[in-house]
Amino acid sequence: MFHIKSTPKSVQIVMQDLIAAAEKHQFGLLHEHNLRQTMRHKGIEFPHRVHVLEICNPHHAASILNEDIRVNMALPCRIGVWEKDGQTMVGTILPTQLLQVFGDSPTIAETATQVENAMLAIIDDAI
Repeated sequence: MFHIKSTPKSVQIVMQDLIAAAEKHQFGLLHEHNLRQTMRHKGIEFPHRVHVLEICNPHHAASILNEDIRVNMALPCRIGVWEKDGQTMVGTILPTQLLQVFGDSPTIAETATQVENAMLAIIDDAI
């Protein structure tokens, strides 16, 4: 269900490279979450560097949402970047597996496969 890879790149560099790779694959950046900074603003010291990118391809999103509006609860696509044991890790939840909870629609399954292939390519391009 999870796709996780390591990279020798720093968190900052891999974040930049992920954004560039997402654009190359026609996905736009909707938001970047810096969990350590967010926790700090809430008065919680969180020692880990964790960033989450929310990205979207509006054509794929529209296709799936037109098929089943409940899919809005699983969108947008997310890529996590964090440090573990001195390495930068990059991961995502596989769309084909995540979207299975919405039933067996051929449209959703086909689009999920296309999105998953793009997400894996984005990660591979960035690391």
